[in-house]
Amino acid sequence: MQRPLRRQLTSCVQYLNLKITLLAILTFFFLLPSSAFAEKENVFDTFTLYWENDTFGGTDSNYTNGIKLSWSTPYLANNQKDGHLPDWSYPIIHQLPFVKNPTARRAISLSLGQLMFTPDDTRTRELIEDDRPYAGYLYFGAGFDSIISNRKDTWQFNVGVVGPASLAQETQDFVHDLIGTVRAQGWDNQLQNEPAIEAVYETKWRVLYSKTHHGFGYDLIPHIGGRLGNVYVYANCGAEFRLGWFIPEDFGSCPIRPGCDANPAFYHSEAGDFRKIRTSVNLFAILDNRLVLRDIFLDGNTFKESHSVDKKYFVADLMTGIAVNYQRYKFSFAYTFRTKEFEEQRDRYVFGSFTVSFTY
Repeated sequence: MQRPLRRQLTSCVQYLNLKITLLAILTFFFLLPSSAFAEKENVFDTFTLYWENDTFGGTDSNYTNGIKLSWSTPYLANNQKDGHLPDWSYPIIHQLPFVKNPTARRAISLSLGQLMFTPDDTRTRELIEDDRPYAGYLYFGAGFDSIISNRKDTWQFNVGVVGPASLAQETQDFVHDLIGTVRAQGWDNQLQNEPAIEAVYETKWRVLYSKTHHGFGYDLIPHIGGRLGNVYVYANCGAEFRLGWFIPEDFGSCPIRPGCDANPAFYHSEAGDFRKIRTSVNLFAILDNRLVLRDIFLDGNTFKESHSVDKKYFVADLMTGIAVNYQRYKFSFAYTFRTKEFEEQRDRYVFGSFTVSFTY
């Protein structure tokens, strides 16, 4: 009787620790910006929730779950509204190539996210040497964006932690207990704690756009960028194609990938009247190709010994889905098909993405 009681007490403690930690993080995420920028009205006006999960693909392995909350400002130029961004952002913006142009429409975003990775077999407690490590990543990001004509440039800087401190195990255990499924058994083998820091740059162009007088149209949005840090080192390129009715003049739909933030639910009209914004529905397809030099979730810890596998240097994603813009809201759902990421990987895998944005 003592062991079941001990396990119950341990589960309760883990649950309370998770609740307290998440509450503290969310309090920091929401209250700090609102109090720091109280002197400016509506500095941040768009909230976005991103959720990615492999359950949509019928699996529970590899990249098994990702969630991100973002808070972004509108895109405005200084001649539209002087100093519309928080004061602390300007010294950073003025040092960043491509986004420091004072004639650009600029925006910033703050993000809080968590990624989770597991091997294919989650029933054993033993280390699976020929499969990817268990791993979690909890991070805070700040994005700096600018738009000039049909081009959007983005810098994003992430700080966080990889390992048990990411709370990936506690989060997954809590969700599995909530829905009544078996917990993954091998989290004792996850990567060790490691602080994380990353710098990401990406640029996009909106080209080949066309629209009939009935509102039906299409556009093409190529992108190119790179990511540098102890979590990922890669260069990427690709494009998004959209086809539908009253496609918004924005820069596409986004998975959980740096370079995709500060994409508001709508683009501000001069009158600021949501009722004048047409409902938009479009299908989209995104192709992203990466040359990967480092992936901590496959290569293992940077400064400590840990489990690792032989990663593939070339990885591609194909994302297909639907997006709907309605006044203050933007919704999208998509499936992502990803090529194999490491040599021992048995199959390619699929995960679903759901995004909802609200502009207030």
